[in-house]
Amino acid sequence: MVLLTPLYFTQHNMIVAYLVNQYPHVSHSFIRREIVGVEAAGVSVCRFAIRPPGKDVVDPADIEECSRTRSILSVSKISLVIAGIAMFFRHPVRWVRAFATAWRMGRAANRRLRHLIYLTEACLLVRWLHECHATHLHTHFGTNPAAVALLTRILGGPPYSFTVHGPEEFDRPDALSLREKIAGAEFVVAISSFGRSQLFRWACLEDWSKIRIVRCGVDAAFLEGGPLPISSNTRLVCVGRLAEQKGQLLLITAAARLAAMGHNFELILAGDGPMRPMIEDAIREHGLQDRVRITGWLSNDAVRREIASARVVVLPSFAEGLPVVLMEALAMGRPVVTTYVAGIPELVRGGVNGWLVPAGDLGALVAALTQALEYTPDELETMGIAGSEAVQLAHNAAHEASKLAALFAAPTAPTRDTAIESDPPLAPARVTQ
Repeated sequence: MVLLTPLYFTQHNMIVAYLVNQYPHVSHSFIRREIVGVEAAGVSVCRFAIRPPGKDVVDPADIEECSRTRSILSVSKISLVIAGIAMFFRHPVRWVRAFATAWRMGRAANRRLRHLIYLTEACLLVRWLHECHATHLHTHFGTNPAAVALLTRILGGPPYSFTVHGPEEFDRPDALSLREKIAGAEFVVAISSFGRSQLFRWACLEDWSKIRIVRCGVDAAFLEGGPLPISSNTRLVCVGRLAEQKGQLLLITAAARLAAMGHNFELILAGDGPMRPMIEDAIREHGLQDRVRITGWLSNDAVRREIASARVVVLPSFAEGLPVVLMEALAMGRPVVTTYVAGIPELVRGGVNGWLVPAGDLGALVAALTQALEYTPDELETMGIAGSEAVQLAHNAAHEASKLAALFAAPTAPTRDTAIESDPPLAPARVTQ
């Protein structure tokens, strides 16, 4: 793809608005990186969120983003109602069409009231988008932000696009009216070939040409340092939200098995989330208090330090899109132990830059962790170099953001046959003996 220069975008006065459910957010640093990359390509970006940031935002870059982001639900309920009434009287035909769409989507999700709230949010967002002269609206996730974007477009807002990460969109595509959201969009972004295949499942054939791949990436902080040496420690690090889909409870059970087998190790769970009390109970039940530590939410710099201190990074997910933490770990030269779900095998090659195990398979997870603990630092560093090369090739945040900026500038979709062609093949990673 020919990348457009910043001069092109400046001459065309391109202003793109971003809409995210909650931004900034501790687990959405990849969105911030993307916005920075899009701005570096010469596109002006207005930041909007449906919900204001939570109190758990700790990274300095995220804290800075708070002052740049306007949140819809930060305004009063009366202001939202007034925005809806004003839109009804100014553009009644558009409002009725948007109401019918919101009601239809709400019926599919069995959440009619919630979708009528999305309509009022869209009425306010239209005004904000006009105020900032946005020429395009891009959202992340095919959930409520994409619903608000679709309603905004019907109400007279700019064309929109959205990035689908999964797995939520693929778990309940009908309830999310995914097909209708794709049909209304200028284009739709998948973050992996697997994600694109799932969108093909739920999109009309004539909309296949809208679906493009723009991968999530890591920034210079991870790429420029290159693979770091691995010490002879036995530290395993798992970075991620403490939630059902990430598989940390299974990891605690695997840790108990490793301890019973006599392995010496330390397990760090870097993150926080709704399952923390349950995970802490499991740690106590297995008597692993001296071996397992939960850090809570960390800044990006602190996450990098945890990864750098690891022998390997572990992510035993049950459902995923393509986790950015795996890219970060591999970029720093840390092999990973993870599951072959969704887009993960497009990055992680078993026996080359990490270990892939079936999701939910406790025995396979224990076997992989055993190998990771028994490998020499030299063997692990060879895998780490292969992982760093794979990330450099396919997950450079600046390069991927420039691809997205080019789509903003020329969103007209290619032919269907062109859209379904594979990305340029990745250079096969090799392990040198």
